[in-house]
Amino acid sequence: MPYEEKYKAPETPHNIIMENRRRVSVSGALDVESFDENEIIMSTSQGVLFIRGSDLRIGKLSLDTGDVAIEGQISKLEYEDEPKVSVGLFGRFFK
Repeated sequence: MPYEEKYKAPETPHNIIMENRRRVSVSGALDVESFDENEIIMSTSQGVLFIRGSDLRIGKLSLDTGDVAIEGQISKLEYEDEPKVSVGLFGRFFK
């Protein structure tokens, strides 16, 4: 068994708790990539998370523990899909 597989770091747990579409608590956050009053984009242990709405603000941010608290009118939570890798001509030959 390769060293990387045997000694993998444990995955950070990822949870989302929404309260009345006015507050969202996220655990497992790795980085907040961008934010404004209409959209917050963050990397989590489960992928890139988009939070959309109005009057959004980050009330708590601790990347050490991976906790983020967001307040405002939340209208949408969405994860970015896995990027599709297209296989070109050479990719088919060298499978």
